[in-house]
Amino acid sequence: MSTISLRKDKVKIVLTKKKLTGVKAKVGLVLDISGSMRRLYKIGEVQEAVERVAAVASQFDDDGSLDVWVYDNEFSRLPEVTEHNLLGYVEKNILGNDAIHKFGRNDEPQVMADIINKYTVEEPSDEPVFLIFINDGGCKPGIKKFIVESSNKPIFWQFVGIGDSNFDVLRKLDTMEGRFIDNANFFHFEDIEKITDEQLYENLLDEFPSWLEEAKEKGILK
Repeated sequence: MSTISLRKDKVKIVLTKKKLTGVKAKVGLVLDISGSMRRLYKIGEVQEAVERVAAVASQFDDDGSLDVWVYDNEFSRLPEVTEHNLLGYVEKNILGNDAIHKFGRNDEPQVMADIINKYTVEEPSDEPVFLIFINDGGCKPGIKKFIVESSNKPIFWQFVGIGDSNFDVLRKLDTMEGRFIDNANFFHFEDIEKITDEQLYENLLDEFPSWLEEAKEKGILK
């Protein structure tokens, strides 16, 4: 059985446990490509992360596609990931693409603005958006504006911190004021290379069910 098939089975187990079976959602992935991420790209860990998240998208999205962004102090929208282009995706579309700005400083607000625009202006839909945002620290305080402004939109922000850097901004998400509903969650793995698929999926899907329920109650979702 292929790796993607095994991961799909692991995702299904978690979805069943969290009563998410049959839920349809768009899935997006945002990848930090600031200078401190260079090693994780080089050793293939970012490719591994794309493959892991693609298994989640395969269960939520009708065509199994995964929307992808990368960012440092600039950002780029990338071709969507499917099972057909998953192998070697990072090398082909990021590392081997000279048009992608790489290994600069991190600036989250600009990519967040583009994400909100894509899902609420360019491609509005009745389906919720499950947005996985991988960052290795130093997140800009300016993210608060976009989280608050999108709290009445069908977007759930799942931030994933990796490494041992400063995550002070992301740790305050649960106490962030001014939101229509709580629309963001954060968890941190110091060494994502050592985290099992099961641990990753349990954490990724921890707060999404309660957000779905509240978003329906408050009329954000039908």
